[in-house]
Amino acid sequence: MSSSVYDDEHLVTPDGVAIRRMRRARAWSRRRLVRAIGDASSRESGLWETISINLLEGIEETNEPISYATLCRVAAGLDYDPIALVIEPKTERTLH
Repeated sequence: MSSSVYDDEHLVTPDGVAIRRMRRARAWSRRRLVRAIGDASSRESGLWETISINLLEGIEETNEPISYATLCRVAAGLDYDPIALVIEPKTERTLH
């Protein structure tokens, strides 16, 4: 990202294929990952927060744009670096 903006005002595009691959490597269902996200949230903040199975499906299947906070939740559930789960937008080049 050109200005490296990772905040909740801007959506990020998650690497759904990588997230699905990591989930499957653990032999987890989507429901299990959703639980792991909630468990990680509870350990970090004392609040059990997670995402819906439908949102996880959108992330894995279509790289559905999400807030950076949501990406951090998913990454925490997988015990992985959230920045490594972002698809960087392609920069447009102008031809002169």
